[in-house]
Formats: sequence, C-alpha cells, structure tokens
Amino acid sequence: MDLELRGKRALVTGSSKGIGFGVADTLAAEGVDLVLASRTEVNLQAAADQIREAHGVDVTVVPCDLSLSDDQARLAEIATSRPLDIVVNNAGAIPGGSLHSIDEETWRHAWDLKVFGYINLTRLLLPHLEGAGRGVIVNVIGAAADKPNPGYIAGAAGNSALVGFSKALGSTSLRSGVRVLCVNPGLTITDRMTDILREQADAKWNDPERWPELMTDDPAPATVAQVADVVVFLASDRAGQITGTSITIDGGNSSR
Repeated sequence: MDLELRGKRALVTGSSKGIGFGVADTLAAEGVDLVLASRTEVNLQAAADQIREAHGVDVTVVPCDLSLSDDQARLAEIATSRPLDIVVNNAGAIPGGSLHSIDEETWRHAWDLKVFGYINLTRLLLPHLEGAGRGVIVNVIGAAADKPNPGYIAGAAGNSALVGFSKALGSTSLRSGVRVLCVNPGLTITDRMTDILREQADAKWNDPERWPELMTDDPAPATVAQVADVVVFLASDRAGQITGTSITIDGGNSSR
C-alpha cells in the first residue's frame, strides 16, 4: 500500500533511539523529510546519519531538552521554518514506582518532559498546521493509560492525562483539516522497557536483576517496527478519518 507520504515533512521527538527512531526511520522509508529532536546530540547525529544513508531524505537535527519552555519554542521555530505536515510527540520517560516512592521533584521533572512537553509543543505547532489547513499530530503515550498500575503511578496518571488531551483536541480538530490522536504501546522491546522492568523488580523483590521474571509471552512484547508501522499509517492520509481517539498496541493485555 502506498501511504502517499513522499515529499512530506515530519517532526519526531525522542527520535535518537527506541520507538522514536523506529518511527523516524519508517517515515523516511516512505520518503518523508525529518526534523529529529532529543537531548543527546551524539545519539541524535548518529540516528540522522543512519537514516540519511538508508533513505536519502533531508534530516534536520535539533538537540534540545523538551522539559524546558525555551527549548520547546526553539524546536517549534525550526520545525515550522518550512512546511510541516506531521508531528510525532514521543519524548519522555516517566519512572516507575509507587505513590510513596516517587517524590514530588521526580514526579514534576518527569511530567515537565513528557506531559507538559507534549502539551506545550502541541500548543506551539497546532496553529501552524491549522493555518495550512492540514496535518496530523500523533502522540505516542503508553498502555498504562488503559490499565493503570500502582507500581507505575506517575506514568499511569501522566499517560491518562495525555490521552484525554489528545482526544479532546482531536474531537474537533478536523474542522481545520488537522487530526490529533494517540497511540498507546504496551511492553515494547526497547532499552526503556528494560529500565521500567528493572524498577518494578526492585520494588517487588528489592532486586532489579530479576526483571526478566516480569516478562511475559502472553502477550509477547511488541517490536519497535510493529509500533512504528501503526504510527506511520495513522500519520498518512489513508487514516484521514481517524482523529480524537487512541489506538492501543499491547496484544490485548489492557483488555484482560
């Protein structure tokens, strides 16, 4: 299926590794030019070089900390210096832990990056898309919004907030030719997955090295490619009626 994305331009945050890199690479394979953003410049440059070599698309690199308002504004200015069609909010990692183990400073720092990072960047970029009369914002959030876990309470609460945010905006955004929606991956084979499972194993057994015991084969974790394919399809005009909703990718786990 031709997704008819060639020649479009996309911003992907948190794109130096994991799901963000997978989405960026899959978009590039469809002929999409990219703006890549993450905090670690060396990793970001390596990702950009790999994508350019593989797909021959134009890639702009913007090292930035999306928990900071000034960096959010700088990224938005660079991203909108040329026509922008797709925004994939993906940056942010909320730590695991219970209400009593996550202190206020940790909680606020995590939400500044992921929750307010998504909200503020959308606030800056949505008017640009609306002015062009087209575009899509896909927020990559997480299945903890669908199946909250008290051992991941900051993430469950933050993800739930972002799902509500995405649905509220997307419910009427198509009036301006723009779609807003979200994708909620469950366990996905990334470094971040291992980090979360280590935190949960530490909380459960006081031994982070027992994290493989928390892995399940029913359902098995998703691959990055499986998540990226869904995001890229949703970003295409083939999904032109999909807005104001969330798509969960967790092998049915959140419905159990």
